[in-house]
Amino acid sequence: MSLIEIKNLVKRFGKFEALRGINLNLVKGEVAVLMGPNGSGKTTLIKSILGLVIPDSGEIIVGGKKISDDFRYREQIGYMPQIANYPENLKVKELFSIVKDIRGKSSTDDELIEDFGIGNIIEKKFGQLSGGFKQRVTAAIAFLYNPEILILDEPTSSLDPLSNEIMKKKILKEKQNGKLMLVSSHIVSESEEIADRIIYLLDGKVIFNKKLSELKNGDGRVRLGDKIKTHISDYKLHVNNE
Repeated sequence: MSLIEIKNLVKRFGKFEALRGINLNLVKGEVAVLMGPNGSGKTTLIKSILGLVIPDSGEIIVGGKKISDDFRYREQIGYMPQIANYPENLKVKELFSIVKDIRGKSSTDDELIEDFGIGNIIEKKFGQLSGGFKQRVTAAIAFLYNPEILILDEPTSSLDPLSNEIMKKKILKEKQNGKLMLVSSHIVSESEEIADRIIYLLDGKVIFNKKLSELKNGDGRVRLGDKIKTHISDYKLHVNNE
C-alpha cells in the first residue's frame, strides 16, 4: 500500500533548481534510505513532504490525499530533524509535556525513552544536554505517537555505538509493524543494514531507486558503494553527452 506518492515535483530557489521532476512511490512496511551528496535535494524533498517548503509544481500525496488539500496529514508523520532546535531553556520533561499537549493523544510509544535512558536526564534543560542526548530526545519524540510514517534525517549522526544499535533495531522493528520509514543517510554500511530500498539523489534528480535485493552480486552480497559509483558515472556520462 502506497503511503507517499510524489509526482513530477519541482522546486526552484531563484535560478537554482533544487528538485527537478522527482517521482517516487513509497509503501508501508518499507525502509527507504535517501542518499546523495550535499546539495543533491534531500533536505528540500523532505521539507516538501512535511509542508515546510512549497513546491513550484508537482504533487505530493500522503495516505491517498494531496497534502495541499488538508494539513492534517502531518498527524500521520513522525519527524526527526538532523539538528534539534527545541528551546534550550526547557527541561526535557517539559518538552515532552508540551509535545503531548499539542498532539492531544494519550497513547504513546515510550520504548526509546526507556532504551535511551532519557529518564536519567528528564530534569535537565535541553540546552545542557550533549549532542548525543539531544539526538536521543529528538528520536524519542519522533516515535512517540506511533505514526504510520517516520521521516528520519541522519538519525544516527551524533549517537554513540550502543545508541546507534538501539536506533537501528527500532527502525527495523517499526518496519515489521507496517510503518513506512524514510531515512536520510550518508553512511553506506549503515544503509545496507536497514534499507529495503535505496533512493539516490544527484543534482535534484533521482538517478538510483532500487530495492536492496536487486543490488546483489553473483555471490549474493550487496556492494552498495560500487553500485552507486557505477550509477553516478553513467549519469554523468549521459549528462555530458546531452
